Amino acid sequence: MTSTDISEDLPSPARAAVAAPDSAPVMLALHQTALGGPEVLQLTELSRPVPGPGEILIAVHAAGLNPTDFKHRAMSLFLPPPPRTLGWDVSGTVTETGFGVTLFQPGDEVFGMLPYPYGAGSHAEYVTGPARAFAAKPAGIDHIQAAALPLAALTAWQALVETAGLRAGQRVLIHAAAGGVGHLAVQIAKARGAHVTGTASAPKHEFLRELGADVCVDYRSDDFTDTEEPYDVVLDTLGGETATRSVGVLRPGGVLVSLLPGAEDTQAVAEKSQVRAVVLLVEHDRAGMQAVAELVDRGRLRAHVSGTFPLAEGGRAHAMGETGRTTGKLVLSVR
Repeated sequence: MTSTDISEDLPSPARAAVAAPDSAPVMLALHQTALGGPEVLQLTELSRPVPGPGEILIAVHAAGLNPTDFKHRAMSLFLPPPPRTLGWDVSGTVTETGFGVTLFQPGDEVFGMLPYPYGAGSHAEYVTGPARAFAAKPAGIDHIQAAALPLAALTAWQALVETAGLRAGQRVLIHAAAGGVGHLAVQIAKARGAHVTGTASAPKHEFLRELGADVCVDYRSDDFTDTEEPYDVVLDTLGGETATRSVGVLRPGGVLVSLLPGAEDTQAVAEKSQVRAVVLLVEHDRAGMQAVAELVDRGRLRAHVSGTFPLAEGGRAHAMGETGRTTGKLVLSVR
């Protein structure tokens, strides 16, 4: 299927990414025309996108996978029904700039997160996005490493630093600390000088200690609420009952940042406990990407990539990611 077959059905942001003239070059993308399991993802030939004003065209070298990709593949959530190409993480080379772009020029290596949620499309050979959603790729890491960072690292940065205002000497509890967001959050919190407790299964505790975690809690056998000293910040990557129970481990004035909606009574419990409870939706942000790049350059932040897959095997990557047992991140290698 070519892009001319589907562009009329897409919302305007997605249509702009595929509505290239018939004479434009083509590309391969991990595309879906229906909701469902990993099998709905097909390597499909589409027209190569053209950058609009303020945008850059990126030759994708690698693109990260996140739980939101798995969920959007199976359900509509924020995006309208398919057809569509998923993917928000991207690392690659600028091949063309749109009108008004001054930050980059062809040949520059960049990494960043496409605008979430409506800017998806990085699981392809080329993608366009706002120039100011990107930063220069750190020279000390390759594209696989760089592609694993944007969405998860921005989420951790925006949660811990910009929302909770985490400071040196404070205590933070990070749920699912060995996961995509969690393992980066541990490193960011340590770079801020915080005392970090992370929850994970016992086999992953050594991994967390290597990242800098001060205390590890086995969620299978230990109760994270059993703590003698309250926390200043909790990063909840699980939602549901975990969010509500997390209120009880915070000191008055503490901050609970959830990445998924919690139980209905979480807010009421938080107010009664004089705790701030918020739900965070990550946003693309050039300043945040530059902060992430600076931590990488300083040797304070590195993504753990537990698996890489060629674009054609994206369905297999989705299947692995959905097991929920992945440590760190999975990445699609495009070039």
